[in-house]
Amino acid sequence: MSVGWVRGNRRNTFTSISLILTANSNSQALDLGTVNDYPFPPAWVLDALRSGLVIPAHPLALNDARRFDERRQRALTRYYHAAGAQGVAVGVHTTQFEIRLPQHGLFKPVLELAVETLEACDAGARRKTVRISGICGPTEQAVAEARFAREAGYHVGLLSLGALRDADDAKLIAHCQAVAQEMPLMGFYLQPAAGGRLLSIDFWRRFVAIPNAVAIKIAPFNRYQTLDVIRAVAETGRAGEIALYTGNDDSIVLDLLTDYVIEVGGKKVRLGMAGGLLGHWACWTRKAAELLERCRQWRRSATIPSDALTLAAQVTDANAAFFDAAHHFRGCIAGIHEVLRRQGLFSNVLCLNPHETLSPGQADEIERVYRSYPELNDDEFVRAHLDEWLS
Repeated sequence: MSVGWVRGNRRNTFTSISLILTANSNSQALDLGTVNDYPFPPAWVLDALRSGLVIPAHPLALNDARRFDERRQRALTRYYHAAGAQGVAVGVHTTQFEIRLPQHGLFKPVLELAVETLEACDAGARRKTVRISGICGPTEQAVAEARFAREAGYHVGLLSLGALRDADDAKLIAHCQAVAQEMPLMGFYLQPAAGGRLLSIDFWRRFVAIPNAVAIKIAPFNRYQTLDVIRAVAETGRAGEIALYTGNDDSIVLDLLTDYVIEVGGKKVRLGMAGGLLGHWACWTRKAAELLERCRQWRRSATIPSDALTLAAQVTDANAAFFDAAHHFRGCIAGIHEVLRRQGLFSNVLCLNPHETLSPGQADEIERVYRSYPELNDDEFVRAHLDEWLS
């Protein structure tokens, strides 16, 4: 399958990136090889990521026997496409890391089905969808996953570093480089409560020097750590190249509204979140597309209305129910499944891990936010097209 891969694409500004970073007056040489060692996605993918996309983190549909439900999985992908998602992330935390376990053997089938479905949807709608694959595990596993994803037709790998919990920055960067030589990277600051680890600002300065690091999903659920990534991108001169995506489910609207101004070398660098790659956007996706457009309009205006702040609180409240914040996110995946079940896209809330389910009271919380914020759901849109997507 061809997606227009090139190595050392001279049309990209990445070819001129300096491999010497200056941070806090300390120069640090990075042995990144040459730009020709790294594959780059097609130019349209880079343009799309930088323009800002709604990217849902794709869940996994199971039948009542806890087996892969291809019909509903395909329907869910079709829903995202029809709802206005310009990108889809598959094989990520929301898809369940357990798909990689030998007893399930679902990593390849799930990724392949998503590509097949998106290609058919794109052909029918005459558009292009950015395909992002989750990449995780130790280096050997991560490299193999990246190689497979690239060959299967994915454009960018969302790289989780949760498996390298005790590695120092040098080992982390070596790991990232090895994966980057297989496919372009979207960095991922996964919050520790969901299996991630703390990452230093120095790590991020070095990460963005990798020539085909094209985006970063910032999801530490922590504004201080969010700023570390923002500063790293600004200070290394890649503010115009690295696309920033919010994964801060507790601050979606505020992240999309905020312009960051960082002083670098006596000059002010302005940057912000282009869009979002979110488990929260795995449901109510039609409304997510509308939300991103509203945030764009508000950011272009001279002032942001107070209604935007009210909406921000409402979205966070809904996310708390979906992601089970009351129980330290134990029911975060099952909560998304519950919303999709209510809409008819899923038949149950089952996960591969039988212990991963809704927490006590979580279904009641989801019902509460449904009643409190009916304007946030897209149930009517789903009802109008569900039979078509399930066909």
